[in-house]
Amino acid sequence: MAPTPLASVLFVCVHNTGRSQMAAGFLAHLAGDRIEVRSAGSVPGDQVNPAAVEAMREVGVDISAARPKVLTPEAVQASDYVITMGCGDACPVFPGKTYLDWRLEDPAGKGVEAVRPIRDEIERRVVALIAEVDASREE
Repeated sequence: MAPTPLASVLFVCVHNTGRSQMAAGFLAHLAGDRIEVRSAGSVPGDQVNPAAVEAMREVGVDISAARPKVLTPEAVQASDYVITMGCGDACPVFPGKTYLDWRLEDPAGKGVEAVRPIRDEIERRVVALIAEVDASREE
């Protein structure tokens, strides 16, 4: 039987094609089964941004099989942390959740060169989030 995850995290952006997919990829890669990972979009796109897929591949994280998903109240309710990335007021709010807004440049329409710094900033924030989750569970 798999251990119960320490926390559940939902990453939300409008199209669920770039920022939230990269964040979910990093969290799954770095935390493994310790943290449950979801991502969704308020208006999901058709596919994950190819430049985001390529930028993540460069650092050894494969998000090529990821697909944009629609944001549901159930996904928010099932999450301990809800991290928005430009979805505005589209994200439902439930008591007892930790909400964080990561203001990040949107990689839509940009090439890999422009996506790399966004990817690196997302990785930095995901590492800090893992440390926060670990610290909160030790209290």
